[in-house]
Amino acid sequence: MTFLSSILNKCKKFDTPFEHWVYNDALSEEAMQEIINADIPNVSDHNLTHDGTRAIDGGAAEFREGIASGGKAIKFRCFVTKENANNFPNLVKFIKELQSKEAYETLSKLVNKDLSNSYVRVEIICDRKGFWLKPHCDIKEKLVSGLIFVNKLNESEDLGTDLYNEKLEKVKTVPYKDNCGYFFTSGPNTWHGMEKKEIVKERRCLQVNYVTFPTDWKVE
Repeated sequence: MTFLSSILNKCKKFDTPFEHWVYNDALSEEAMQEIINADIPNVSDHNLTHDGTRAIDGGAAEFREGIASGGKAIKFRCFVTKENANNFPNLVKFIKELQSKEAYETLSKLVNKDLSNSYVRVEIICDRKGFWLKPHCDIKEKLVSGLIFVNKLNESEDLGTDLYNEKLEKVKTVPYKDNCGYFFTSGPNTWHGMEKKEIVKERRCLQVNYVTFPTDWKVE
């Protein structure tokens, strides 16, 4: 169990600017390859610009719903679901590990939140030129939030997640290192984002959440 092994043996807690944990080697090489191969449209190819959020998912209604002339809706976000599970067999293995009682109970003790009635949500992300994310705190429905970075293109380590204090001053950047991840639990002063930086080719990562709302992946 690569995720659990990583949390137990390759995980370090930090208290500044808020409690968060950084861990390494949680994904198999096969799972990382599925993240690399996932087909995620480039926002800039569709005359859309980043607004500092991840809510773009098409922007205009014709991208979200399809175009009347017969065009298909364009999805800029890629959640791993039971519908597309056949495309991501190794990520499904990873999700099943997250669903396991041993895994979520281990996390529960670390973050001091009950995850026994939660759901796992996993999203493949591919950020490209122009992407940025303004400082924000996650919704309370996200019991555990975090990313695992996949950096096979030697992008700058500065492309990791920026963490801020309550005055919205940047305190640190979790480095964008291959197969390095972090997690925290949502709260009033868990400000994080990514300032405007140069992405040469792409910034791939896996968003990992335990949430209170239903997904296809309820914990055991």
